[in-house]
Amino acid sequence: MHATLPLLTNTDFPAIKRGTLETLQVNLGYLCNQSCLHCHVNAGPKRTELMDQDTADALFTFIDTVSTITTLDLTGGAPELNPLFKSIVTAARMRGIQVIDRCNLTVLFEPGQENTAQFLADNQVIVVASLPCYLKDNVDRQRGDGTFETSLKALRLLNSLGYARADSGLQLDLVFNPQGPSLPPPQQALEQDYKQHLQQQYGIQFNALRTLANMPIQRFGSTLISRGEFGEYMQLLKRAHKHENTSSVMCRSLISIDWQGYVYDCDFNQMLDMPLQIDKRPKLHISDLSGSDVEGNNILVAGHCYGCTAGQGSGCGGALEMKTP
Repeated sequence: MHATLPLLTNTDFPAIKRGTLETLQVNLGYLCNQSCLHCHVNAGPKRTELMDQDTADALFTFIDTVSTITTLDLTGGAPELNPLFKSIVTAARMRGIQVIDRCNLTVLFEPGQENTAQFLADNQVIVVASLPCYLKDNVDRQRGDGTFETSLKALRLLNSLGYARADSGLQLDLVFNPQGPSLPPPQQALEQDYKQHLQQQYGIQFNALRTLANMPIQRFGSTLISRGEFGEYMQLLKRAHKHENTSSVMCRSLISIDWQGYVYDCDFNQMLDMPLQIDKRPKLHISDLSGSDVEGNNILVAGHCYGCTAGQGSGCGGALEMKTP
């Protein structure tokens, strides 16, 4: 696989600083039941990296010292495949912290996951589900044959448990990302298309659509290099950069924790092994970090950051221009 970091480090992306820390985005490991072309984590069924109990304990020790943290955002791989997933969710909910599960949907039908959907509903976990298109051929092309039908089955299951029902308080959001090196279309209009199609064709409901740009790193970035499209995609991102989007990029209120407990400014920096930097201290572990270390510190940037500020902007919450800084 081609390395992308050497092509990204020399950048003119503007300097930015972190504000109040509100979200911990935690990667529970790279094990996944899918191997998607756009995956910036290089996750897959053969990956063995998984967060252990000591690291999870250190995570909650940190959480207990930072009163501003309101959200625990669990990612992978497929975070549900980590044996600690349910205990981590439970510990967070006991503290009154909202939990987001970044779910690929098909994982809900893997062996051992028979009760996961009910667990998510019982704990009022926000499900952010990957569905890169509402058309079967496009989804199966990107995520593997049969993925679309299994994803619909999972969405029907979540709907049956109350997800996306107005009176349930259970939030189900879908995630769209482009098929290749292009920017996502306007989020609001695409959301209406998704809702109309999924409701009329399959009787499926969801709350909101989150559009994400594909990051020029890891598996997707390597594919661009192989096709000779990396430079062109980077120019697309830079031409579409909007400075006003820098005020609401996700790293301003978030830090990312890897499966071993090391700390990064965002999930994308984690995948590039660009650790959070404070006072020239070495690579920081969550057990060595305090809340006062984080607020107001400089965020480490590189060329891929243009993927978050191009066009309508892009972050784990979807389009940035839809949000108020």
